[in-house]
Amino acid sequence: MLDMSTRPEAADTLQEAAADLQHTLVDLVDLSLQAKQLHWNVAGPLFKPLHELLDDFSAEYREWSDTVAERLAAIQIAPDGRVTTVGRDSLVEPVPAGRVADRDVPHMLYDRLSGVTSRARERMQRLGDVDLASQDVLVEIVRGLEKQKWMVDVQRS
Repeated sequence: MLDMSTRPEAADTLQEAAADLQHTLVDLVDLSLQAKQLHWNVAGPLFKPLHELLDDFSAEYREWSDTVAERLAAIQIAPDGRVTTVGRDSLVEPVPAGRVADRDVPHMLYDRLSGVTSRARERMQRLGDVDLASQDVLVEIVRGLEKQKWMVDVQRS
């Protein structure tokens, strides 16, 4: 658990850190599911490179979500990545059902990455005042999300 016993607002501070981490967990779980949905349904001449890119991105989201969940557990907060929680709490716009044209995938992914990255950056900044170890987790995730955003942005035409 965070050692904030010298601070009177320790319980509130712990809850702030936990809330930011939990919201990030939800974003990442949803993003991983949406990347897989696009991975399975992309259609068109760019199928293969997009299919592979989406698979790689989804794996990164799962890895990052595991890191966030383990950080929550380390501060004695039960992480909640259940589908009902993700469905209820996610702010990530859902991708459409069915086939998605390859030309549309970079735009869809960029929009979703932009939102998740922006929210993760805001949380990362707040955590700097609350818990540096949790902030460090989000620093790495924001770095990775921004790299992905750049990789997708150059594919938009």
